[in-house]
Amino acid sequence: MRRAFDMTCASLGLVLLLPFFALVAIAIKLDDGGSVFYAHPRLGCNFRRFGLLKFRSMRPDAAQCGGPLTAAGDPRVTRVGRFLRRLKLDELPQLLNVLKGDLQLVGARPECERYVSVFQAEYAILLRERPGITDPASLLYCREEEMFVLGESVEEQYVSSILPGKLALSLSYANQRTFGRDLAIILRTVLKIAGQKSDVGSHSPGVGKSATVTRAANPQPDSEDERAKIVSCDSAIPILK
Repeated sequence: MRRAFDMTCASLGLVLLLPFFALVAIAIKLDDGGSVFYAHPRLGCNFRRFGLLKFRSMRPDAAQCGGPLTAAGDPRVTRVGRFLRRLKLDELPQLLNVLKGDLQLVGARPECERYVSVFQAEYAILLRERPGITDPASLLYCREEEMFVLGESVEEQYVSSILPGKLALSLSYANQRTFGRDLAIILRTVLKIAGQKSDVGSHSPGVGKSATVTRAANPQPDSEDERAKIVSCDSAIPILK
């Protein structure tokens, strides 16, 4: 039932979003003339390699100028890319990955092989099924780029603090996952994106940079109760901070 639901939602979503895809494609082409889509190598179910589709949000030479992680203010991100990333709209092409069978709508996010190799035990459990577009970790870490502390290694912070936190949430959710909770996660994701869209014009260029400096490298929700709500999805659906 879950696979049929994912296929139906992905198909309807792609049809409804087709005009938006066309507008984004035009904007990307006008911005720098490069390719519209980008397929990032990731590991999926049973550690199978696949290309995670995204609207290209970085310069065409981004891979040659840095690693796979981006912090706030990364100069490789294009003007159009900043807007797409802010609202997570660069992830929408992953509906195609759902149709292809690479992803499901709700599940742990697919990761690069270099990081999966560091946490093999955790991914051996999570990758027994398809990774997903969204899950509790995606909601809690939706502004991951702003969580890195300036002046410290982005990759070191990611491996030592951020990714372990994400994996803990994903594993916890996987152990109590139901179809009803999946529906709640999908709804929370839509509400989260809508909330970010309303806020996108209210941040000046300097605000994000300042927040990056003062934020701890290992971000935590405002309370343990908030974390529990994200994982259980049994409570009324709030707009997360």
